[in-house]
Amino acid sequence: MPQVSSNQIDPEILSQFGAPMESSNPSSSIKSGSIKPLTELAPGTKLIVAGDRFVEVSPALAKVFKAGDALYAVAATGEVLHVPAATRRTVDDAVARARAAFRRMGAISDAQISEFFVQFSDRLSDDATWRRILEVNERDVAAAKLRGRSTTRLVATDTLRSGVVQGLRGWVSQSSQRGRVIERVQHEGWHADLVGAELGVVGFVFEGRPNVVADATGVLRGGNTVVFRIGRDALGTAKAMLEFALTPALSAAGLPEGAVSLIDSPEHAAGWALFSNQNVSLAVARGSGPAVATLGALAQQAGIPVSLHGTGGAWMCTSATTDVQDFEESVVKSLDRKVCNTLNVCCILQERAQQLLPAFLRGLERAGARRGQGYKLHVAQSSQQYVPSELFTQKLNVRRAEGDVLEPRAELLADGALGTEWEWEDTPEVSVVVVPSLDHAIELFNEHSPQFVATLVSADESEHQRFFQAVNAPFVGDGFTRWVDGQFALRRPELGLANWEHGRLFGRGGVLSGDSVFTVRTRVTRER
Repeated sequence: MPQVSSNQIDPEILSQFGAPMESSNPSSSIKSGSIKPLTELAPGTKLIVAGDRFVEVSPALAKVFKAGDALYAVAATGEVLHVPAATRRTVDDAVARARAAFRRMGAISDAQISEFFVQFSDRLSDDATWRRILEVNERDVAAAKLRGRSTTRLVATDTLRSGVVQGLRGWVSQSSQRGRVIERVQHEGWHADLVGAELGVVGFVFEGRPNVVADATGVLRGGNTVVFRIGRDALGTAKAMLEFALTPALSAAGLPEGAVSLIDSPEHAAGWALFSNQNVSLAVARGSGPAVATLGALAQQAGIPVSLHGTGGAWMCTSATTDVQDFEESVVKSLDRKVCNTLNVCCILQERAQQLLPAFLRGLERAGARRGQGYKLHVAQSSQQYVPSELFTQKLNVRRAEGDVLEPRAELLADGALGTEWEWEDTPEVSVVVVPSLDHAIELFNEHSPQFVATLVSADESEHQRFFQAVNAPFVGDGFTRWVDGQFALRRPELGLANWEHGRLFGRGGVLSGDSVFTVRTRVTRER
C-alpha cells in the first residue's frame, strides 16, 4: 500500500501539477489551469495530499485505472483508493434517489412516518415473510463460513428478530426534532425561533449484521433519508429484508421509495464512493477499526460530518471495596456474546488480587460454560506472577471463525498492547492486568483503550465519583458492561455507539440515534 512521504514536495514535483517553481508571494493563490478529468494513470505519478506530502501510484493501480474511475488519496493512512466508474455510478444513483426522496419528505406527515414503522415491524413479525428472509440468511451464513468469516452477528436469530421489531415499534411514538421550537428569543414586536429540521441524506456503511438494515431506518423519524452499504456477508439478507418488508412498508405508508436505498455492491469501493459524495449530509460507519478509520478520513477530506463507531471493547476496574460475588457476576453478565460493549480488559487491584483473581477466573469459566466452551486469557506481562502457572500450559479448543483451534488457555500480552480488542466467536476472550491502584487503572485506560466503555465494581460512592471524573470515556458504568446499548439503556434504537479514540464528540453523546440526526433553522416572526 502506498505510504505518505514525510518529505516536503520539491519544486520539480510541484511543476508536474502545473505550479510555477517560484513565487514572489508564497502565501498567494496560484492558478495552474482548469480542472480536467483524469483519463489515464502512469506508475510513479505523485499525488499531493495534506498540502506538503505525496503518495506514489503503484504499477498495479496504474494498470487497472480507466477513464471515469476515481482516486482518493487518504492523507491520514497513506492509502490510494481506487473506485471503478461502474461502482461510482451505482453509488451516485443511490444518493440521487435519496436526495430526491428527501425533497419530498417535507410534505410527509409524522403520522405517515409512524405508519411506516408499523408496517415494517408488522411485516418482519409475519412468520411467512420472516421465513423468506431466513432462507436467504442461511445462504449468507453458509457462504461466509466457506470464506472463514465470523458468523456470530450474521445469523438472523429469533432474538435478533425480536430486538429489531421492538426497536421499530419504539419509533412509532417517538418524537423528533423536526419542527420543534428549541429556543425563542423575544424582541419588541417580533421574535426569533430556533427550529429543529431535517438534516438530509445520511450515508451508512455497516458490517455484516442483518439488524442494521432496520437500525438505519431510524433516521426517517426526523424526515431524513438514508443510503447504506452493508458488508458482503449480509448483503443477500439485506436485499431480502428490503424486498419482502421494507420497500412494501414505504409504499403502504406513502413514503417515497428512495427514502431508503441499498447500494447493491459488496465492494469496499462502494463505501469509499459514498463517503466522498458531497450530497451526503452525515456519514456513519460501523465495523472494524482500520476500515472505519479510512472511511472517516475520506468523509472528513470531503467536508462531510462523520460519526464513527469502530474499535470497541469494555474495561472493568476493581477497588479495595469490590465485593467478590458482585465482581464475579459482573464478569459473567459482561461476556454473554461478543459485541462492542463486551468485557475486553479487566484491571484487578493488587492488594485484592488474592480474592478477586479467583473470582475473575470463575466468572470466565461460567461465561464459557454457558456457551459450551472454555475461556481464553491474555495476561499482561507485568502481572504474570499473579496468575496460576498451569493456565499457561493448559490447552483448549478455542472457537475461531475458521473452526476450533488448539491453543494455550493463557498467553502473555505486552502491557502496551492492552488496547487490543479480541474478536471471539464462542470462546470468551479477555485480557487481565493487576494494578497497584485504581488511579493506575484509570491511567492505563486513558492511555491504551479506545476510550469507549469503563466500568467500576465498587461499593464506595466517592470512588465512583472520582472514577467518573478521571476516566476519559463517553460510557461510564457501575458493574457489568453490556448496558452500553441505546435500545437497552435509553429505550431507543441506536444507529451506533461512538468511542472517544479520536477525540470527544461535538454537541452530542456517544449514542447516535434516529432522533439525534437533525439541524437547526432560524425563523423570525413579526407579531401583528
